[in-house]
Amino acid sequence: MEVWIRQDAGSPAAESAEALTKAFSKESGIEAKLVAVGVNDFEAKLQQRTAQKDLPDIVINDTGQLGNLVTQGLVREVHREGTAGSGDIADRAWEAAQGYDGKYYGVPFNSQAFALLIRKDWREKVGAPLPSSWDELVQLASAFTDDDPDGNGKNDTAGMVVPGSTTRGYLTWWFSTMLWSEGGDFVKKQGDGYTAAVGDPASVKAVEKLQAMFCDSKVVQPGASTADSATTHTVFESGKGGIYLTGPYMLPRFDGSLGKDTYEVVAAPPGAGGEAAALAEGENVYLMAGSGNEKGQQAFAEFAASPAGQKIGLGLDNGGIIVRLPVNTTVDGAAERKDPRWDVFQKVYDEHGRNAPALPNWATVRQISSEGLNGVVSECSRDVAGAMGELAAEIDAELEKQGAKG
Repeated sequence: MEVWIRQDAGSPAAESAEALTKAFSKESGIEAKLVAVGVNDFEAKLQQRTAQKDLPDIVINDTGQLGNLVTQGLVREVHREGTAGSGDIADRAWEAAQGYDGKYYGVPFNSQAFALLIRKDWREKVGAPLPSSWDELVQLASAFTDDDPDGNGKNDTAGMVVPGSTTRGYLTWWFSTMLWSEGGDFVKKQGDGYTAAVGDPASVKAVEKLQAMFCDSKVVQPGASTADSATTHTVFESGKGGIYLTGPYMLPRFDGSLGKDTYEVVAAPPGAGGEAAALAEGENVYLMAGSGNEKGQQAFAEFAASPAGQKIGLGLDNGGIIVRLPVNTTVDGAAERKDPRWDVFQKVYDEHGRNAPALPNWATVRQISSEGLNGVVSECSRDVAGAMGELAAEIDAELEKQGAKG
């Protein structure tokens, strides 16, 4: 069997995936070969194999790509009850493997939620408490921007580190946690489908706060509107930004570059909506259509989600992290890693995690919304209510196109 994962060849994550694949082959007797397809090349190479009608047997990829894969007919249905160990897999993880039609199209493998990494030394320098609301979080970001928290006498720090690029919908990806916490949304249920919600009052107010962060208080790093995550990782670890909403996979890198005691890990606070919502996502094992070894596909997915597969994915023995938070509830990731900071992310996922809506193709809506949001943070004179009304119309048109308009 051919197993693809969206990781760069030779990376620690690819090595971890290789260990998983070899352990599966040893356990099952089924020969499996891992192919680490580069992060930036993955979609293009998968489309090439689609055109050749020669798909790999297994693809480990983002939960956000489920709709894309389903609408193209590239994956086959998974039967939750017929999957060994399915009862031990978290319901929220199964939800992220569910398509618009209510059927499952992947077996959960990895989950994650987003929390705040805050420069503890900066916070103590400006004499601020941990924020208890998004408004207080922005106030802390202002202090980090204006009050010289690193003490070098220069105006060279930013409070909030934001990947505001439209590439792969990054701005929507980052803003989801803030928007939901403020009581807004991108889409909402209506009848048997969905309708746009970005033009609703709570959403507009949240976007106005976002625009103010870029344009008024200017608490985000320079160039935020074109920054992707590779850029923002560097901004945070180089001491140019003080607050970063990101996933747990960054902890080992930042421990090495900044020092474990330099920053603290805290859950994002509630917003005006009264909810401490946080984006939840992860990866599924997708059983690709047309495989001549369906039993082997199923066996690999079950092994990957089993306690043995999950522990390999934690990267404790192989240096790579392909399981950020275990989907298998019998595995305690924080205890395995002996690091309570991981438990912060686990609790956020369990108590406040929220998956993207199960649209036929959420990735397209994410991209459209990211471009609309980027317009109001890049052009500070834009009227937010008017721009969100236009974006709502675009989203509704896309929902109609997808057959998901309620």
